[in-house]
Amino acid sequence: MNYLLFLLILLPFLALSGWASAKVNSTYAAYDKVPNSSRMTGYDVAVRLLSLHGVTDISVNRVGGRLSDHYHPTKRQVNLSGSTYGSASVAAVAVAAHEIGHVMQKKEGYLPYRIRTALVPAVNLGSRLALPLIIIGILVDVLFLTPAGSMAGEWIMITGIILYSLSTVFMLVTLPVEFNASARAKKMLLEEGILNESEIVGAKKVLSAAAMTYVASLLISLVYFLRYLLIVLSFLGSRNRR
Repeated sequence: MNYLLFLLILLPFLALSGWASAKVNSTYAAYDKVPNSSRMTGYDVAVRLLSLHGVTDISVNRVGGRLSDHYHPTKRQVNLSGSTYGSASVAAVAVAAHEIGHVMQKKEGYLPYRIRTALVPAVNLGSRLALPLIIIGILVDVLFLTPAGSMAGEWIMITGIILYSLSTVFMLVTLPVEFNASARAKKMLLEEGILNESEIVGAKKVLSAAAMTYVASLLISLVYFLRYLLIVLSFLGSRNRR
């Protein structure tokens, strides 16, 4: 895959990622202006849902940033951004409930969540080493022309590709995790009377917009994976023809 073709394929997905990010911000801003009928803040919702589901070992904290909300399982923390923590809007309670959805996934042993968690250490390592290993493998193959050297370079390149593929697999597994957390959030908000039927429409829009950012990230990761794979295959093919 030549570089121009790579860019032509990548650019639409980068545009999708930019659109998804803008959509999240605009949708959240719109429904952050709509107060929920229960008058509960994001913090109130998180604490209430944790209590109702018998979770007593998770703290709910306020963190800096906007839309930086996340669940930190190892620290047993649900961290809500300032725009969520103290806001009693439809958008704020939707995001807070989504994070509690992740807590419930861990508590219930939701399989995609367990797979994603297990992949985290390998993905963190692979994201740093994949490209350097591919480059090192090519250099080893070029500089050491003996059969042993060529095989060593080939295996180093393959290792780099496998490590990068873990990032793509991670993004793929992330999709059901995020969609399921959103589904759990909407169900809990309705069942507990935190949002009514009309308000849940706005919550769905906020959560759906957020989900699109993960779809865009998966597509971009897939394009990069295919580029690296084709670079290695092309190099190995040209070497074998020599």
